[in-house]
Amino acid sequence: MSFVGLEQDSLVETLKQSGLVPAAELERGMKATPESTEEKLSERLVRLGIVDEMILLRALAHQAGLAFVRLIPGLGDPGLAELLDRDWARSHGVLPLYQVNGELTVAIADPTDFFTIDALRRLTGLKLRLVVANPNEITRGIAQASDNQAGFMVDDIIEDIGTSDIEVVEEAIDELDNMEEVAGLSPVVRLVNFVIAKAIREGASDIHIEPDEGVLRIRYRIDGMLRESLRPPVRMAPAIVSRVKIMSGLDIAERRIPQDGRMQVMLDNRNIDLRVSTLPTYHGEKIVIRVLDSSSMMGDLSSLGLSMKLQEPLTDLVNRPNGVFLVTGPTGSGKTTTLYASLATINSIERNICTVENPTEYNLNMVNQVQVNERAGLTFASVLRAMLRQDPDVIMVGEIRDRETASIAVEAALTGHLVFSTLHTNDAISAVPRLVNMGIESYLLGAALNGVLAQRLVRRVCKSCAVSADPDEQELAIFEKYEIEVTEMLRGEGCAHCGQTGYSGRAGIYELFMIDDAMRDLITKNPSLAPMRKHAAKQGHQSMAFDGLAKVAQGVTTLDEVVRVTEISR
Repeated sequence: MSFVGLEQDSLVETLKQSGLVPAAELERGMKATPESTEEKLSERLVRLGIVDEMILLRALAHQAGLAFVRLIPGLGDPGLAELLDRDWARSHGVLPLYQVNGELTVAIADPTDFFTIDALRRLTGLKLRLVVANPNEITRGIAQASDNQAGFMVDDIIEDIGTSDIEVVEEAIDELDNMEEVAGLSPVVRLVNFVIAKAIREGASDIHIEPDEGVLRIRYRIDGMLRESLRPPVRMAPAIVSRVKIMSGLDIAERRIPQDGRMQVMLDNRNIDLRVSTLPTYHGEKIVIRVLDSSSMMGDLSSLGLSMKLQEPLTDLVNRPNGVFLVTGPTGSGKTTTLYASLATINSIERNICTVENPTEYNLNMVNQVQVNERAGLTFASVLRAMLRQDPDVIMVGEIRDRETASIAVEAALTGHLVFSTLHTNDAISAVPRLVNMGIESYLLGAALNGVLAQRLVRRVCKSCAVSADPDEQELAIFEKYEIEVTEMLRGEGCAHCGQTGYSGRAGIYELFMIDDAMRDLITKNPSLAPMRKHAAKQGHQSMAFDGLAKVAQGVTTLDEVVRVTEISR
């Protein structure tokens, strides 16, 4: 890396003022003998390890009066890469990011390279706004832009949208046959298709399109965490909202009330279901699109990442002829995936399996699925009553929300059916008092309940940038408390594969509460938490925190992630 235009004294003064590099180290670097007569001070400081490259880049940006940016994957408009020859851009360390109202924002590795800046002006013919970025990130951005087939330019969209175009009602469609084929259609269509395609390819579970004061922000939820991906001009918001509503069969003239819809797209020969929700906010309508990719859904229980100590009794639970099996946890903890995996484990031609869900997220072969429609009077309770007349062997209830649903589920279990469902509780044992508080008689619950699985999702350490880390004394004390042996842990440093987060993908941590005969008696006589916890501990019950720490010791996740989702405190 060469910074040819930066004077030596100016660089040293900037680094001293930053306070990030000791003055004595800078003096050592200045006195060191160069390896070649052409070696610059900046190159020598990096080579000797006196200054980190990122610190040097920040100093360089400060000296030039420019912003320093991190080029996270997906930042910028991919179509702008066509403005420059890729080999030239790569060799000169430049990456066009945005073009708005005739001004081109360009990331550059060396803003003191005035020859490159002059060449940029000549090649683009545009007014330039420079920002400083890491040269490796610029190279990665150029490669990503060349691979992206759904590119667009924000200026193209702005020019093609007039005030009269925003309200145009297009013909509603139920299915977009192939997103790649329509990439060249109108700019708003191209933008929406790009946003959806990018979300699917990056493994996002949700797309948030949200207007704010002077800003239209598009964020993706990846591995359970939201990341900002794009900021189109805020005046595009009505057109984008209208396009999404048209695709999902919603009323584009109605902006005062929330709406829910669905659509289906095909990308890379995969059918992807999208669930759309709109919400009127102070700055305009916000849209959240849930991405339901059936091809990424797990299979049976063996694919959930359960330890053998949990997998064997859980498999026994879902294979019982009758009783209630519950999965608990907050929204977004993977409960539905676990229930579907349970159904997949026992699904066969000999069983009549029925589900009632709100909404139905994935289609399952040989399973009779019913979606709740409360406006039409199709509630959980009414569907359950009808299902009991359909000769079912197994019934899955998407969620037990009220006394009526809970009562029917328990009665179904006591009359010879196997019932699966979910409940919102902090841990597995808390499901018992929750159902009792709903109005279920304790003697009925004690007879019907077979077991409860509580779970959370934690982010996996990225395999591409994982490095070893020795636990400190405080961390070792946590593991010793749970009697888990650990000598080293893994953490992700951050790379292009994981979007600089250090995490890629998610894993479940679990807690299984089994109901034996003694526990049934206890539930019938005294269904309070303290005696149940005491009895469970005697039977070897292990908490969710234990399972999480075991996965930290195995290098699956980090201690920070387990602390984030469990009761462990550091």
